[in-house]
Amino acid sequence: MTPVKTFIVEDSPIILDNLVDTLEELASVKVIGSAADEVEALKWLLDPANQIDLVIIDIFLRTGSGLGVLRSIAQANVGGKRVVLTNYATPDMRERCLSIGADRVYDKSNELDELITFCARLAEGEGDVTFAAPAR
Repeated sequence: MTPVKTFIVEDSPIILDNLVDTLEELASVKVIGSAADEVEALKWLLDPANQIDLVIIDIFLRTGSGLGVLRSIAQANVGGKRVVLTNYATPDMRERCLSIGADRVYDKSNELDELITFCARLAEGEGDVTFAAPAR
């Protein structure tokens, strides 16, 4: 199993720490960087020297927006899967995220198991794990 090189865009230090610990323990993820705002995230993600397999993005950030991060990396064709992890996973927000480049959208409060499964499948090299988010 190859560890999934992951960058996380999350402004809450507590959530970030818990997410890193959980994913690295349960899903063969290696977090190689993080950012708390849009500018910092894009500076790292748009640098061609930085290569990732997965980026996990919260929508509400310290400054800027996860939607801006998602849109910019999709337009720049940054490699890797793009996952939105938010407390605001309404049907409209899921549709919007998917339309601007997300591969998946998960709710922080009740879909962490699905995120862990997604990451584990990536680590196992299970082909294309890009599929539509479940209807809610």
